[in-house]
Order: sequence, then structure tokens, then C-alpha cells
Amino acid sequence: MPTPLLSIIIPTYNEESHLLQTLEQVFAFLAKQDYLSEVIVVENGSSDNTYKLAQSLTSTFSNLRVFHNDFAGKGKAVQRGMLEARGEYRVFCDADFSMPITEISRFIPPHRNRDIVIASREVEGAIRYDEPEFRHFTGRIFNLLIRALTLPELHDTQCGFKGFRAEIAEDLFKYQSIEGWAFDVEILYIAKLRGYKVTELPIPWYYNEESKINVFRDSWRMFLDLLKIRKNARKGLYGSKKV
Repeated sequence: MPTPLLSIIIPTYNEESHLLQTLEQVFAFLAKQDYLSEVIVVENGSSDNTYKLAQSLTSTFSNLRVFHNDFAGKGKAVQRGMLEARGEYRVFCDADFSMPITEISRFIPPHRNRDIVIASREVEGAIRYDEPEFRHFTGRIFNLLIRALTLPELHDTQCGFKGFRAEIAEDLFKYQSIEGWAFDVEILYIAKLRGYKVTELPIPWYYNEESKINVFRDSWRMFLDLLKIRKNARKGLYGSKKV
């Protein structure tokens, strides 16, 4: 089977009401491209019919692949998708597509040919739409913690759109240990330790009021995960720097 240029990985949790619309949007975009592609949906511990719906849609979309995890956890869902993917470039995307689908072209050649490209809502050129000030403020507080403890050079590690070259994805995600929301920080921290270049890409981003993040609960969990990342690094669990 020919190798796709692009794999799009979509972690899903209780997305029964939105999944069809999301996939129609994704495949309409891909139909206009002149490269081979695949879409991977990883359903993780949903309490609705997301998995059953996703499976049924494989008869509609020929290059859709669907996987199931028994437990909830966005990090584990992304990890599985990245390691199951076959594409030369692998981009994971939030199921609500708060970033316009057309922006995906900017993550891959000929627009980008970098190790890792992450969408950013904070670097110059980015635009946020309709985000409540309080939500933005709490996000900035958490980013200060991330920069203080792990990644001082990055302005936005939590935007849910990130792209990796295949060999880099396979190198990084095998070390991932965090299953929840802070998995992004862990992966980018491992990338830093292993000498990979991370580029922040300014994007237009639209706030989704149905976001599944609980600001107070998840911020505390993410803080604990930051401490875990530092502890893992001290133990040498992320391997030695690539040369």
C-alpha cells in the first residue's frame, strides 16, 4: 500500500453529535489535495455511541481508520493514533476543529518541512475569536507554569493542533507516559531533550464553549503532571539526545 503523505489523527470522546460534521469537513478538504492521506479516529472511553458511529463511517470514507481505547484520556488516544499512523507527516487535531481545516496545509510541505510544528494562539500573527477573558487569563497562568518548569521558549503548548515528521513521532511517542491533558507538554519536553526543533505557527482560533476542559480541576492535574515530567527526566526515562 502506498505511503500517505499526511495522517490526520483525531482523538474523540463523547463526540457522537459532532463527529459526522467533523469528518465531512476533513474529507472535503482532503478531496481537494493532490497527495495521499488518511484519517485516524481514536475513540477513548466514550459513554455515548461515538465508537459505533465512527466504525459505521468507514464505509463512507475509504481512508478512514478507527481505533478504540477502553479508558478516557486524550494523551493515550493521540499516542495510539500517532503510532498507528502510516503518513510521512502526522498531525493531530481536536475534534471540534477550532482551527480552520485549511490551516493544516501550513503544517506540511511545501509550506513547512520542520521537525515539529505546533499551532499557537499567542505568537505574532495569531488571532483568537470569541474567547472569554477569564478563560484566556487562566490559560496564560498555566502557560507561565509550563515555561517556568519545563519549556521557557514556547508561548502556547496547549493548542490542540500539532504536526510531526513520521520518524520523529515514532521516536517521541514511545516515551509518552502522561495520559491526560498535559501530554502535549511531555511530548514537547521530550523533543527538547532529544534535540528536535519545534516551530510555533500562528493560527486563527475560534473558542468553543463546549470544551471538555474544566479549568480548575484540569489545571491542578496538569500542574502535578509538570512535576511528573521533571521527575521522569531526572530519572532518564526519556532517553538520550538523538544525534
